[in-house]
Amino acid sequence: MLDDMERNCPEHTLPVLCDISQVDSFDNAWENIICKHSRIDLAIVCAGIGELNPKLDVETELSTLSVNVMGWANTVASIYRLFERQKSGHLVTITSVGGLQPTPIAPSYSASKAFQINYTKSLQNKTKGTDIIVTEIRPGLVDTRMAKGEGLFWVMPLDKVCRKIIKAIDKKQKRLIVTRRWRIINFALKHLI
Repeated sequence: MLDDMERNCPEHTLPVLCDISQVDSFDNAWENIICKHSRIDLAIVCAGIGELNPKLDVETELSTLSVNVMGWANTVASIYRLFERQKSGHLVTITSVGGLQPTPIAPSYSASKAFQINYTKSLQNKTKGTDIIVTEIRPGLVDTRMAKGEGLFWVMPLDKVCRKIIKAIDKKQKRLIVTRRWRIINFALKHLI
């Protein structure tokens, strides 16, 4: 997909490979992006990992946290600081309804997604009086490699979720919980449990 974008729109596309859990890797990639595109209007941060880990293997927990908290926060903060210098920009974070309720089979995943939700809310409060927009996309289970486990329900088709995300970004919504079924779950977890 990125190859197609680069071929069709080379002046607006710069595919860069980096591991955000390695801060230097991201920082170097980010510097290259800024050198090529001095201004960025829209940045979508869709980075996260998660494994089922009921036995609490420490390496698995720390690996998840290094991407979903440390690397993610460095990435989001770097983008936000650029938008502050530009005095405008649209930052989109992809979090998860998994951040609303702790889960014993993937504790670092649910905890790290709670961190992302609250970090995004903090940035949204920080944007007041600026031309910076922060949108949080909070999906439920989507038919990707991240949907793991037995007996999963309400797994949403990727193309349907993508269409809704694109629409929310175009409208510059503050938050989108994808899809309607997951909005019900989100409400229940937030208000009833």
